[in-house]
Amino acid sequence: MKQTSGAQALWAALSAQGVDTCFANPGTTELDLVRGLEALPEMRCVVGLQENVCTGAADGYGRMRGRPAATLLHLGPGFANGIANLHNARRARTPIVNVIGDHMSWHLPYDAPLTSDIESLARPVSGWVHRIAGTDDVVPAAEDAVRQSLAAGGQGATLIFPADYQADPVSAPPGAAPAQEPQKASQADGYDHAQALGRLRAGRRIVFLLGGGGELSGLGVRAQRAVSRLASVLGAAAYAETFPSRSERGQGLPAFDRLPYFPEPARAVLDPCDLVVLAGAMPPVTYFGYAGHPSALVEPERLLTIAEPGLPVAERLERLADALEAPAYAAPVHALPPQPEGPLTPAAIAAVLARALPAQAIVSVEGGTCGYPFYAASAAAPAHTTLTNTGGAIGQGLPVALGAAIACPDRQVVALVSDGSTQYTIQTLWTMAHEGLDIVVLVAANHQYAILRNELRRGGAALGARAEAMTALDSPRIDWVGLAESYGVPATRAATAEELAGQLREAFARSGPALIEMAL
Repeated sequence: MKQTSGAQALWAALSAQGVDTCFANPGTTELDLVRGLEALPEMRCVVGLQENVCTGAADGYGRMRGRPAATLLHLGPGFANGIANLHNARRARTPIVNVIGDHMSWHLPYDAPLTSDIESLARPVSGWVHRIAGTDDVVPAAEDAVRQSLAAGGQGATLIFPADYQADPVSAPPGAAPAQEPQKASQADGYDHAQALGRLRAGRRIVFLLGGGGELSGLGVRAQRAVSRLASVLGAAAYAETFPSRSERGQGLPAFDRLPYFPEPARAVLDPCDLVVLAGAMPPVTYFGYAGHPSALVEPERLLTIAEPGLPVAERLERLADALEAPAYAAPVHALPPQPEGPLTPAAIAAVLARALPAQAIVSVEGGTCGYPFYAASAAAPAHTTLTNTGGAIGQGLPVALGAAIACPDRQVVALVSDGSTQYTIQTLWTMAHEGLDIVVLVAANHQYAILRNELRRGGAALGARAEAMTALDSPRIDWVGLAESYGVPATRAATAEELAGQLREAFARSGPALIEMAL
């Protein structure tokens, strides 16, 4: 009778719980986990050339599917390479199961070169961390990891798997455990409908701040419609949080913009309000500490929380709208921006993409150069989903697009990114080509770290020669077309709005990945 290894048992248990995709960058301590996948063809294995590609892809997958993918990473250093995008995933409340190989349990006391304290690395970006203690622990640990990843509105669950337990036979072949239904987030959170209704009625100047996530989040379709109804009867305004994990956007939905990034325009929105209503959003704080501005943009007494981030909020908002006898939702029609002409600008790029975007596309946005203009223009685009950088660790845009394309193969994916941050995970292009994914990458190539220059110029400060040199990416200039083609991704360069529009039409018309360098 053929024996089942610990590695095979782990994959079978994860698969039985609905995990069907693994983003992998394995090493020597994961060889039995690699062998274990041979017996499970239903588990899709996607290879990433760098660990931060794998973790970011798992983030994009989880945001779109609402259930976890797995990552397969090599010891502590490999996991450390993926921490930046796990930080973003933690802020997005994305369910992920990280599988990390470790040395043979009996080899750990010898402090070999790759030995590290994996638990300490994992805890800051994981809601749950577990070291597998033997082959009898493999299946229960795998099942628990999936359950834990779906807890708290979504979180990272990290399994550390010593190499000897991967290879050792399990005491009995694992049974086909029934797949778990995704856990519904508990809402025993102290919310009081009557109290919320009273505060809304008493409010004089109200702003709703909507948090992103799944279909029932504050930026899902139902919640946005309910908030539009509430705003109409209360004379209120509404904004998306500055960096939502997932936002439904486009025709038929309200044109709620994002809360501004810098404290001055954000305070211009929030300071006059006597009530700021949090619908799945965190209390707003400044992104960094700015002298002269409080870190907390709204005092606790001015806040009303309808639901915490990661928890369903749509039904509560609908009930409030009904109680206030708000009018039925009337779907707006937003006028498309006119077709721009001439040299590319961020506003022109936003208009071209909004006009060309296919219905039900997914847009992964990273970088302020074009991200903010596009989000504003995208209200007039066909219905689509936007994903943004939730945690600020850069190098997220391409991997999240990769994971979203794996999760939703029937939807066109666009990565709207900037040239500085995209270099952090440029290896993603190879995986896009290897998997033949329908992803169009739009790179805003201004050959500088523009966000840093904006920060350096705050308050009218001059940009010094050394600061300019340290934020320049033009010596030498990155050849994005040549770079993309070296990874197997067809690429073009656009310098005008007309060229971009034509190249976008061509890219959307064919299958597989494409990259357009947008020369600014």
